[in-house]
Amino acid sequence: MPTVPMKVVIATKNPGKLREIKEFLGPDFECVSFLDFEDSPDIEETGTTFLENAILKAKTCFEWSRLSVGQAGLPSVADDGGLEIDFLNGEPGIKSRRWPGYEATDEELIELALSKLHGIPWEKRTASLVSVGVFYDGKNTINVVEKIKGFITENKASRFEKGYPFRSIFWVPEFKNFTKT
Repeated sequence: MPTVPMKVVIATKNPGKLREIKEFLGPDFECVSFLDFEDSPDIEETGTTFLENAILKAKTCFEWSRLSVGQAGLPSVADDGGLEIDFLNGEPGIKSRRWPGYEATDEELIELALSKLHGIPWEKRTASLVSVGVFYDGKNTINVVEKIKGFITENKASRFEKGYPFRSIFWVPEFKNFTKT
């Protein structure tokens, strides 16, 4: 007898992030997101770590679903992540999107990172891409934290997915060929 997929709310309004999370979860989950509801909240990320922000988003999403969707609330999935550049003492870190002090565009973030590393030698351009995922069902909190180590390139890639600016300047030696300049 086939199993019924578990319905979860993904705490995002970012279409690219939603697509990736749906792909990761696979067919065992029926995914809805904040994009599916007009009254979904904007969650202010007040944590001091990626994990705190992801937990905050998952719990807020679950509580919102109790009020909006009804029943006992729907299990929630949230994420947070960003780039930590070693030469810049971990910047932009949890401020990734608001690194310059305001909600920056993808292009502004790319240009800011490249300008701060202008003239910095290749061996000092190390960085980590941090990704945190959290599942919360009202009782249980399950999380995973992953870091991918790589380098910040000297030039941006010609194309990148909207909403993921740092992917255009982050190079992981194990994954693809690349010329440093």
